[in-house]
Amino acid sequence: MKITLEGTPTTIRRGATLLALAEKHQSKKSLPIVLATVDGELRELFHEVPEGADVRLVTSGEAAGRDTYRRSCSMLFYAALDRVAGRENIRRATLHFTVSGGWFYTVEGNVTVDDAFVRKIEEKMQEMVRECLPFKKRQVRTGEAIRIFRERGFTDKAALFKTRVASSVNIYDLDGYEDYNYGFMAPHTGLLREFKLMPYHGGILMLLPNRMHPNSPAPFKGEEQLFAAQWEGETWAASLGIDTIGRLNSRIIAGNAREAILIAEAKQEAKIAFIASEIKNRGSVRFILVAGPSSSGKTTFSQRLLVQLEAQGLHPHYIGVDNYFIPRDLLPVDENGKKDFESMSAIDVEIFNKDMEALLFGKTIKMPTYNFVTGKREYRGETITLGQNDVLIIEGIHCLNDALTYSLPAESKYKVYISALSQLNVDEHNRVASRDGRLIRRIIRDHKTRGYTASNTIMMWDMVQNGEEQYIFPYQETADIFFNSALPYELAVLKTYVQPLLFSVENEDPARQEARRLLKFLDYFLPLPSEDVPTNSILREFIGGGCFRL
Repeated sequence: MKITLEGTPTTIRRGATLLALAEKHQSKKSLPIVLATVDGELRELFHEVPEGADVRLVTSGEAAGRDTYRRSCSMLFYAALDRVAGRENIRRATLHFTVSGGWFYTVEGNVTVDDAFVRKIEEKMQEMVRECLPFKKRQVRTGEAIRIFRERGFTDKAALFKTRVASSVNIYDLDGYEDYNYGFMAPHTGLLREFKLMPYHGGILMLLPNRMHPNSPAPFKGEEQLFAAQWEGETWAASLGIDTIGRLNSRIIAGNAREAILIAEAKQEAKIAFIASEIKNRGSVRFILVAGPSSSGKTTFSQRLLVQLEAQGLHPHYIGVDNYFIPRDLLPVDENGKKDFESMSAIDVEIFNKDMEALLFGKTIKMPTYNFVTGKREYRGETITLGQNDVLIIEGIHCLNDALTYSLPAESKYKVYISALSQLNVDEHNRVASRDGRLIRRIIRDHKTRGYTASNTIMMWDMVQNGEEQYIFPYQETADIFFNSALPYELAVLKTYVQPLLFSVENEDPARQEARRLLKFLDYFLPLPSEDVPTNSILREFIGGGCFRL
């Protein structure tokens, strides 16, 4: 029968699977083929190819393929752990979060997580890769899935499916080990050759290929502050009883989500107050430098920090580094020929440092404002002077990079890294990706403030992430403190704002795959009204109704 493969008309045997096509054409690809699209829809490779289909093969280098590869490696890890430790000796094994380009797990039970134990698991995983074991998929009724997972002790999975509207659940089997996975899986273990395990903080870190290192496990980086911030967030969410979607839904069902909202907001306010107190106690700080990835809530955080600094008796002022952009006609261009506002070269670093030095020595400067319409810096009569108790809050993508503030003494700077690091798990074995939370925030804000469609935001998200990988993440560990702006309840609130925007993405739109993935993900959450969200919440930066002028 005739199909179109990678844009070329092709004749194949009727009844052939996508896997057969992938294996035939794997030599033409530098990375494993783990999925395919059929007429624009993602498909696992065990499916037969329909007659007349337009087929494209998806490797682990693409976003959907990369997630599939990593997810499949995680099930491989759990299956190997089951074999090495013995199911009866494992009380709970949990995937927590991403750190150093990999996934961090803890194992509780009658086991000792040491070098020898981790090496045995990795060797078992490698053995299972050599055996090319298939991931077998079957559908069971939701009630049956709840029973299976309760018997296995997977209480978080059972709680998750309690609010599931769909009548069936997909369960995967890997050599007798059964599990539920949020998302598509690779066809077999033979494709999963790139991973590395190591003991880490009493648990196990599995290093995997990522955006920056698609061909091999990402090299280990000691991201100790990132680890500590995420561990603190998860531990705190667990103490509130909302560290998984199932537990959050249970609170909503019980009608006591308001208390969780107030406690979560109070926790963030206490952290901001601590930061202000630390700045005051240092005595020498004049410049508070705030940076973080897109949609982390930097602007609202800066306004709340300003209030707390005033409560400490300081006189804070706020400026954005964007006001020091060079004229638009002089901006560098990226690899696509577009003006690159994210490069350090887009900033007049010399003038910025000259102004900051002048402020440090008590001089008055004229403050610029960048006119994004004309593409030029303007001076509109605004001046600023730093008195004895004055401090400056400076927000910008490069604020953690000392090259931006090269002329300022180290003791005069206090660096804050802010990011929305999700505290939630889908269940014991499936993570809520922090990037998904930030993308959902941005879709809502872009629509509200810029009139963008969900498709507009989704299609430029990859470019946004590239900028973060290049200009923000390499400097995060240089920060004096991490601030986690994620709220464990927020996706239940954001759901009602973002769903209509995602449903508006048309079938022929290239953003439809990502829109549908997010819609499927949001189906796990019960909706939560926004009335109880305080007006100074970071969430108000995205949904509106806040008390700050942003």
